[in-house]
Amino acid sequence: MKKRNVHVVPKDGSWAVKSAGASRPAKVTSTQQEAIDRAREIAQNNQSEMLVHGRNGRIRQKNSFGNDPFPPKG
Repeated sequence: MKKRNVHVVPKDGSWAVKSAGASRPAKVTSTQQEAIDRAREIAQNNQSEMLVHGRNGRIRQKNSFGNDPFPPKG
């Protein structure tokens, strides 16, 4: 099964948790923080990436919970 990125996006005054390529959101919440918490759970379970969008639709935060192909040196 392909790992799908999980997005937190604005939706009609609410916030939606949606997997890449999905036609419907997995969850719709009243606050962005609730959506982020749920998206984090899904991304960790799927070992994928979580992308948080702002009200303008632009990506404002990314978190990787999977096998990062380019880990930082250090």
